[in-house]
Amino acid sequence: MPLLRVRREPPTFRRVSLRRTTSLSPHLLRVTLGGDGLRGYEPGPPAASVRMLLPRLGDPNLAIPTWNGNEYLHDDGARPTIRTYTPRHVDLSRDELDIDVVLHATGAVPIWLGSAEAGTEVGIAGPGRGYEIDDTATSFVLVGDESAIPAISQLLEHLPQTVQVRVLVEIANADARHELPRHPGCTVRWIDRPDEAAPGSTLVTAVEGLAIPDEARLWVAGEAASMQRIRRHLFEERAMPRAQAVVRGYWKSGKAGDVSGD
Repeated sequence: MPLLRVRREPPTFRRVSLRRTTSLSPHLLRVTLGGDGLRGYEPGPPAASVRMLLPRLGDPNLAIPTWNGNEYLHDDGARPTIRTYTPRHVDLSRDELDIDVVLHATGAVPIWLGSAEAGTEVGIAGPGRGYEIDDTATSFVLVGDESAIPAISQLLEHLPQTVQVRVLVEIANADARHELPRHPGCTVRWIDRPDEAAPGSTLVTAVEGLAIPDEARLWVAGEAASMQRIRRHLFEERAMPRAQAVVRGYWKSGKAGDVSGD
């Protein structure tokens, strides 16, 4: 029998409740959570993550699952519904946390929001790892798909105003374009993905053709398979130093699970 790989237990889930939702675009919804459970919460560095635990179907009370050393499970062995997001804004004076959710017809959180009422309880755990900004860098390149828009927005708010920033975002629909925070040194390129193209494929092509200065720092996030291709291109084909770029898979095409952006 193979040994069960024991993983470090994630942060404990905090009980919070749904306060309101705000439409940011046809494809992006801001979900505001709040309550005493946020007291003492530390937001962490930009582009960090939080896990959102949804109530079990048909159960009005939020059941907190147990960590078994490898994953969270409910008492009956069922896997809980957990999704990972960027904590977009934190207002501890109001005990509120904003999470921006990409709207997919089959996403667990958008489906839940379709029937959830204000006051419905959910769980929040985090924050997870974020992006440590290199204060010595003079140029940054931020790359992602729709799921990365909240993190890219947060990074633009935290990057020094004196640096040059290039942003590349792949979108499936023109109305997925979202106004990003203003940065004096920023240029933005929206990349339209053809209907027949695989998620992330046009982003891979864009990165492969991108002129990247030696001093630039890269942050890249999006669909997992495309992130593997970008990682291979940067670190193997370009032989870029590992410290120069952070590449993160946020979700997997065709698979529901514990992923960013749903």
